[in-house]
Amino acid sequence: MFTGLIETIGVIKSARTLSEGKSYAITARFEGENLRVGESIAVDGICLTVESYTDNGFSCTASAETQRRGTLEAKKVGEKVHLERALRLGDRLGGHLVQGHVDGIGIVRQLIPRGVGVDLVIEIPENLQAYVVEKGSLAVQGVSLTVAKMETGLATIAVIPETLRRTYLAKLRVGSHVNLEVDVLAKYVESLLSRNTGIDAEKLRNWGFD
Repeated sequence: MFTGLIETIGVIKSARTLSEGKSYAITARFEGENLRVGESIAVDGICLTVESYTDNGFSCTASAETQRRGTLEAKKVGEKVHLERALRLGDRLGGHLVQGHVDGIGIVRQLIPRGVGVDLVIEIPENLQAYVVEKGSLAVQGVSLTVAKMETGLATIAVIPETLRRTYLAKLRVGSHVNLEVDVLAKYVESLLSRNTGIDAEKLRNWGFD
């Protein structure tokens, strides 16, 4: 489990194609205690397992299914990735509960300068739109963000200067593809309503929750 607060930005040092998936070496420096083999790290919002590490980074493997669902497959050697270590019991929850499971891929449609910040407008896949609501939480490339407005399949997110400083969101361009993870609480609500009312989940999604 993660919070969507990016700890550091890593760089893909190498990527090696396997029979099922791809192995990555990522250059990164974390503050605090050393990494451990077997721990989870969110890489651009995708939960991956540390297989080995050094003072300068770590290696991990993304399965074929993980590659299919997210944007990691399109990343090239030398490109940046958002990194966050797993939440520990007792840590402050500054963002929202993020699982590191990509629900779909969004497309950046606009980047609108707004004072010292930026309004990020993302096209949300149709099957995820019911989970994205005004003032709700949405993880974009692993970053916990708040939706300012949701209409006609487009989510507008006001990105503040501190978030721009700690992430590479300012480097996104119109047409960029981004990993999306919707709020897991919305999915639980849908599941419970579906079971208790007998209404199938697809109809509930079409109705929406807002």
